[in-house]
Amino acid sequence: MPVALTAGAPDRAGVVVITVHDLTPIRRVEEMRADFVANVSHELRTPLAALTGFIETLQGPARDDPAARERFLGIMQAQAWRMARLIDDLLSLSRIELRAHQRPDTPVDLIPIVRQVADGLQTLARDREVAVEIVAPAEPLLVPGDRDELTRLFENLIENGLKYGAGGKRVDIALAADGKEARVSVRDYGPGIAAEHLPRLTERFYRVDIGESRTQGGTGLGLALVKHILNRHHGRLSIDSKAGEGATFTVRLPLAGNSPAPTAAVQNSP
Repeated sequence: MPVALTAGAPDRAGVVVITVHDLTPIRRVEEMRADFVANVSHELRTPLAALTGFIETLQGPARDDPAARERFLGIMQAQAWRMARLIDDLLSLSRIELRAHQRPDTPVDLIPIVRQVADGLQTLARDREVAVEIVAPAEPLLVPGDRDELTRLFENLIENGLKYGAGGKRVDIALAADGKEARVSVRDYGPGIAAEHLPRLTERFYRVDIGESRTQGGTGLGLALVKHILNRHHGRLSIDSKAGEGATFTVRLPLAGNSPAPTAAVQNSP
């Protein structure tokens, strides 16, 4: 825009001031929002299409076929559960993001939380024929945290081990105090994860194997929830895996009474 000079410079009519605004962050947020909406729409469209198709079949050709009706109703129920879980994960992610800057300060013991989660997943472990072993210290492992969010965190990690590492028939969970941090590792002995996938595992809707994830009932948001919960708790997640050698997901949280050092929330190791 043109700006007039003072009377002390009569030989010059004026100058031009150019203001530059970097819109890259705004554009990036807009792109992320658009990608998020597209991903959610895609994830909901598939089960909705399946439900619509089966309903039409049950109203038409399979109306008088009891065997087909029972089979289709089972599939429809699974698709409905998938949509419900996706919506539940989206709502949880939204709630955590709204409280991202409010660090929990109530001391909670990680050991009973992990044991309770493992007990709740025993039916899945038996169905997959996976043995779950927990090694924990005798004394409490206290961290400042939100019990419900930490329960959700360990549910996601242990359930992933039972589902995607079921081929190894074993999941080891180890809890320990490590300096000023509590360390919880979930180790499976399944097919492992190739190195190129590790940096993106905590992205929303990122999957190593889309077909396998959907077969297992995954929403693509489990590890994203883990990352956001750890961000709120000033914790860290490290992922160690090699294809064919299983995977270890290690959570580190500041022990009660210790201030966390600023670190990245997620670390990956090939």
